[in-house]
Amino acid sequence: MRTLVTGGAGFLGSHISDLLLAHKEHVLVIDNLATGRVRNLEPIDRLEFVEGTIADRGLVDESFERFRPEVVIHAAAAYKEPDNWQEDILTNIAGTSYIAEAARRCGTDRIIYLQTSLCYGHPVMSPIPVEHPQNPFTSYAISKTAGEYYIMLSGVPYVSLRLANIYGARHFSGPIPAFYKRLREGKCCHVTDTRRDFTHVDDFVELIRKILYEKPDVSGAFNVCTGSDVTIEELHRLMATTMGLEVTNPIDVTPPAPDDVATLLLDPSMTRRTFGWTAATSLDEGLRMLIRWFDEHGVQKAHTHLKAGRLNDA
Repeated sequence: MRTLVTGGAGFLGSHISDLLLAHKEHVLVIDNLATGRVRNLEPIDRLEFVEGTIADRGLVDESFERFRPEVVIHAAAAYKEPDNWQEDILTNIAGTSYIAEAARRCGTDRIIYLQTSLCYGHPVMSPIPVEHPQNPFTSYAISKTAGEYYIMLSGVPYVSLRLANIYGARHFSGPIPAFYKRLREGKCCHVTDTRRDFTHVDDFVELIRKILYEKPDVSGAFNVCTGSDVTIEELHRLMATTMGLEVTNPIDVTPPAPDDVATLLLDPSMTRRTFGWTAATSLDEGLRMLIRWFDEHGVQKAHTHLKAGRLNDA
């Protein structure tokens, strides 16, 4: 199977690429390296890497015509500069429309789209079912949701995955890497008064495997989550305990900013019924694995779609 992975050098994209390569697939990765890293990818013959942006229509069209992907996994997204609306529009909307159009022209069998759970906006019920109205209110979420609609408009069979906070090795976004770095440095942490679901990347990859190899005919939108949440303050304390640290500095807890959501708990029931999938990694276990990885590899600068450096992610 020939699979194109956009954003394939990033956190989620590189784990997806690893899965495909383990199944002996031929993989083409397109990534502009804004948040991805080439060293996330295994250098083997069945993997081709192209450095570039999906906002370059010529690059997208040439890549489809040459590689003729049977499956597209669209993980590329602009998110690290919350006020850069133009970049969000160019990458998340225009770039996604280029991917969708090229997939339709080339007869691609399926598109798997990684969507943000912030598409739901401020939820009117919790946990949030996949049928909940989409009401995004930030540039990132608006542009990602528009991209999802272009995927649907293409007529290509698709699966859109609305993601809770996915974490794990190579993860440099949101509160977890920020907390790790500050706790290791003995600094106090800033915590927002919010709740989030944290889902380990190994569970996410297992769902991708099921979608690709066990349920190749399923289409639609699905929540990806554990179905349980914690406060960001609880997450901070759990990380400190897991790292063997005693937090003596006061924790600065602040209310959610206007571009944030107080609680974002998704309902995974449709995903469980459809794919026979359940997130199996506990937060305790997942954090232990990730902290060991951070201890070995360190933490780069964390990215976030939120303004003023608030790191709740989603």
